[in-house]
Amino acid sequence: MRLRAVLAVVTLAIALGTAVSAEAGVRTPDGSVTAAGAGGFDFAQPEVVATGLEAPWGLDFLPDGSALVAQRNQGTVLRVRPGQPTVQVARITGAVGGGEGGLLGLAVSPRYRLDRWVYVCFTTASDIRIARFRLNAPQRQQVIFSGPVRASIHNGGRIAFGPDGMLYVGVGDAGVPAFAQNLASRNGKILRIRPNGGVPAGNPFPGSPVFSYGHRNVQGLAWDAQGRLFATEFGQATWDEVNRIVPGGNYGWPLVEGPSNDPRFRAPVVVWPPAQASPSGAAFVGGTLFVAALRGARLWAVPISPAGTVGTPAAELVGAYGRLRTVEVAPDGSLWVATSNRDGNGTPRPQDDRILRFTTGERQPPPAGRAGFRLADPVQP
Repeated sequence: MRLRAVLAVVTLAIALGTAVSAEAGVRTPDGSVTAAGAGGFDFAQPEVVATGLEAPWGLDFLPDGSALVAQRNQGTVLRVRPGQPTVQVARITGAVGGGEGGLLGLAVSPRYRLDRWVYVCFTTASDIRIARFRLNAPQRQQVIFSGPVRASIHNGGRIAFGPDGMLYVGVGDAGVPAFAQNLASRNGKILRIRPNGGVPAGNPFPGSPVFSYGHRNVQGLAWDAQGRLFATEFGQATWDEVNRIVPGGNYGWPLVEGPSNDPRFRAPVVVWPPAQASPSGAAFVGGTLFVAALRGARLWAVPISPAGTVGTPAAELVGAYGRLRTVEVAPDGSLWVATSNRDGNGTPRPQDDRILRFTTGERQPPPAGRAGFRLADPVQP
């Protein structure tokens, strides 16, 4: 009976044009490449750079290599440096927690040396907003975008600057699946806005911040060296996803979840059962997309070739640190991972929540759009 079940899964995978990893329980396109050493990082020897945090969520870096970290439930922004005490640098006015809400994404301007802006995404009592502030006057917070519906679940909240200097925003469906297919709604979307909150002229739907739609709950945004955007997304009960995002793309929710042959929708490039993933933050190092998994309590390493071929993911840190919310690449090439065991869904361990730093011994080039590295063609705010 077990052999018949395995053969059935393999047959289904072939029919869908995918390859199955029995150990990882994932599907990826044919012609896979291997994750060579998962980016070369030594996952057995982390440096603990911060402890005693409460549900760290957004994380990004200043030009000096220190990190800014958003605590979801506290509504505070911390500055973290290896070997130094953690310091609170801001409290976000209007951030209201509860459920999956609170202070979520954080992004440092790619023109930080010139404009000094730090951006945050948070839920208020009624909506989802993006504000920016400067560290020398953190109380002066300027809201640049507002309006998406907030809820106790599915707020999304990840923000990141792309190689084009625009700010990308993952917004969940707020628990209302119909929002995802409604282009008049900002929920269930990936948005693309200017640094001042305006709508870029090149967006796929003129006058709208919507960049892609048909999403359930996007919490990870990352670009590879070729400038391709990949996003992680929570499924409902069957498949969590990694999607290759294209302008104007429809990713199917709530009409489909996971793989689909329906030509109206963009199919994911990787799917996992939710028990192995619940994917949140994402970051590229070379040809590897790292994905932080909450329920799966692991760090997925997804190899992606320069041509865009997606290989078989490998799991790192399985169960070692509990729920993982965020992964980011520092300017020096080290990989920072934030745990999320005090978010109401985990089992806190001593010193939780923590931020861990992994190194390869070699300096990596900064990823596209990394904070503190000026764009070749800067976008004016």
